[in-house]
Amino acid sequence: MNNIILVGMPACGKTTIGKLLNEELPDFTLIDTDSLIEKTQGMSISDIFRRYSEDYFRKLEYETIKMVCTGKNKIISIGGGAFENPGNRAILLGFGKVFYLKSDLDILYYRISKDSTRPLLQTENPRAVLEQMLKRREDNYKKAHCIIDTGSAEPQEIVRIIINEADTQSSNK
Repeated sequence: MNNIILVGMPACGKTTIGKLLNEELPDFTLIDTDSLIEKTQGMSISDIFRRYSEDYFRKLEYETIKMVCTGKNKIISIGGGAFENPGNRAILLGFGKVFYLKSDLDILYYRISKDSTRPLLQTENPRAVLEQMLKRREDNYKKAHCIIDTGSAEPQEIVRIIINEADTQSSNK
């Protein structure tokens, strides 16, 4: 089986699905790029944004993606904005099968409405910001190898779909 990469908006379920995939695929290494950046920098992403800038964070994100995209049997969950960068997209699309976990705006907003850890959404009107973000990012997310609508699917069903799709890809090579 090839590497599995999870992309999508903040709160679409990348972290949850990544953990469940790792339970089903114990020979795989789960890497959450945002968590890795926080660990290596010794501060939260919100603090990195506040202290340095979004541009600084995006550079860290790119370097982290380059670093983790080596070897086999990896499940990589990337931050919501990482797939916007053409360099990141090229690396990720070439490294494994990319799954876009698609959620509608209302579900995303419900999930993030009480979450203060998302720096781009700490505004007066986070729903409007989230909507603009989704519109801006959607075309790039659709470049993923597989789109999974997570709105009506249970997490275990999403995991089964991903495993089946990843198996299909590797058996077709």
